[in-house]
Amino acid sequence: MPLSKVWLQMPRSQCRNPEGCQRVARRGFGGRSSPAAPEQRTGYHLPTRPGWGRPCPGPLPAVAGAMTAKHFLAVSTTKPYFDSFSRSLQMMKTIYYFLALFGVFALSAAAAPAAPKPNIIVILVDDMGFADLGCYGSEIPTPNLDRLAAGGLRFTHFHNDSRCSPSRATVLTGLYSQEAGIGVLTGQRKGPDGQPLPGYLGHLNDHCVTLAEVLHGAGYFTAMTGKWHVGQEHGVVPWNRGFDRSLNSPAGGFYFPADQNTHLFLNGHDVGRGGQEGVPADWYSTDLWTTYGLKFIQEAQEAKKPFFLYLAYNAPHFPLEAPAEDIAKFRGKYLAGWDKLRDERYARQIKQGVIDAAWPLSPRPPEVKPWDGLSPEQKDRFDHIMAIYAACVYHMDKEVGVLVAGLVQRGLLDNTLILFMSDNGGNYESGPNGRLEGANPGGPDSTVFCGQSWATLENTPFRRYKHFEHEGGISSPFIVHWPAGIPAKNELRDQQAHLIDIMTTCVEVSGAQYPSQFNGHDIHPMDGRSLVPAFANQPIQRDAIYWEHEGNAAVLQGDWKLVRFRWNGVWELYNIKADRTEQHDLSAAQPEKVKQLSAMWNDWAKKDDVLPEPHLKFPLLTPNDGYGGTPPLRGPAVDAGDSTPED
Repeated sequence: MPLSKVWLQMPRSQCRNPEGCQRVARRGFGGRSSPAAPEQRTGYHLPTRPGWGRPCPGPLPAVAGAMTAKHFLAVSTTKPYFDSFSRSLQMMKTIYYFLALFGVFALSAAAAPAAPKPNIIVILVDDMGFADLGCYGSEIPTPNLDRLAAGGLRFTHFHNDSRCSPSRATVLTGLYSQEAGIGVLTGQRKGPDGQPLPGYLGHLNDHCVTLAEVLHGAGYFTAMTGKWHVGQEHGVVPWNRGFDRSLNSPAGGFYFPADQNTHLFLNGHDVGRGGQEGVPADWYSTDLWTTYGLKFIQEAQEAKKPFFLYLAYNAPHFPLEAPAEDIAKFRGKYLAGWDKLRDERYARQIKQGVIDAAWPLSPRPPEVKPWDGLSPEQKDRFDHIMAIYAACVYHMDKEVGVLVAGLVQRGLLDNTLILFMSDNGGNYESGPNGRLEGANPGGPDSTVFCGQSWATLENTPFRRYKHFEHEGGISSPFIVHWPAGIPAKNELRDQQAHLIDIMTTCVEVSGAQYPSQFNGHDIHPMDGRSLVPAFANQPIQRDAIYWEHEGNAAVLQGDWKLVRFRWNGVWELYNIKADRTEQHDLSAAQPEKVKQLSAMWNDWAKKDDVLPEPHLKFPLLTPNDGYGGTPPLRGPAVDAGDSTPED
């Protein structure tokens, strides 16, 4: 008859009868004996080698409630032969004892404290390109984010939703943005019949839940600082969507108290430009978001709760502004020009492994002038623009360092999952020349836009920009750092991932329950997949990833990507594994693949409220319209809500 033999291993210091343990450790079943190894004799109750030992009879009740991570059960099966009734009786007693032992440990396991939930920080930056961090090829010094990457993971195929509000809706809800109610920005869009469209309400709807709402239900202290931009003007606010604490701006578009668009809310209280309810009167927004993030973390620690912090920096979004001393660090460094700097970023990316050397650098668009053809005055102006942008990125990185130092000081870094990403690619808005306006460019109330020329550098090596579903618009750096949960260090991950995966990942690592109903409303199921397998470099199982924004559309399934420019555009087909810079359109050679993927996209668009499309007056542009496939900053597209100063 088979017999299950069970060994218990625990620190010998917890045993009431250590001498007895040494003695029984040398006795096996059926009178066999085995010399226990020195570490087994002195450190643990029983040897772990299969086939030897039996449980110590003395201490079990005493240690049942004191289980540690070193305790374990090991089970094996043998088939002993019995020579006598006495031996059978001895074995029956042993089996009875083991059954009792199982009961003790079942109770002990139930009483053992659960592993602590990880803290979670989601950092979302604004309008930063794929190539703007040092660890993704940039010349801009970002030592703090580089350090997080060196201690964790960098994803090389991470995607966003190509625009501010849609990406924020997706991060917060785990849904495609139209399904959450925000297909464009926060203005309501209507169909041809004049009725509001469910995918374009301009605010989070009642059929989604936020990360804060889900994690709050799992015992988390939830907080946010920074740019909200998912419908505050419609009454959708952080303090009513699950956040215990918040310091937020409704939409962004500022860095200093004196800026035109400055407006702050502290825990639901309108504090204007600051200077009340403890908010300082003088601040720089990147610093302010970090300071209050750490303040809220301190509150969570005092409440003895795990925390979730959504830190939504508005850097480096236009109008670009930074402290004068930071801008001065970069003046003159961009006189090398976008052509040379782009080649250098591309070479560093290949060396770092974040791109494949087989992918050619996409050509400079024809409307972006060769740097060598510019006058000295033009070069100085462009250098000034990019110096301000670089200062915004540099200062943001510096504040990430302040945040991490605060975690270290509080003993929280090891069990904090940090996820860092950007909401879209570099921003072409204002065209090839950018904007440099105001008495003190980069200071309060100045107007500085990078424009298309520098955005081409920011999105190295990809095509196109924010708004569009080509890789330049949807590719983001993605850094993951969690020492207690991810043993890998300084490794790359090439699994395809998307903002929709943030919710699913947080649900898994926190042990939270994602609801099917919330506040009396049916809730859409999550669209994403957990990234936890990818942390261990395992595949992520999914069918496809979808995009749509202002008629720009794409679907990615495996190595194949179908992408379209505007509603009137034709589908382009690329093998992303071989050609991620989208240089070789295979649609004519693979018509069946185009048919298959376009049918998949249409089915998704109908299901997730992308269709019917809003009744917008977008100009019907072509890639050769003089804008390189990008609309002008002013004109019908802007009038229809295509671009606003706070997007």
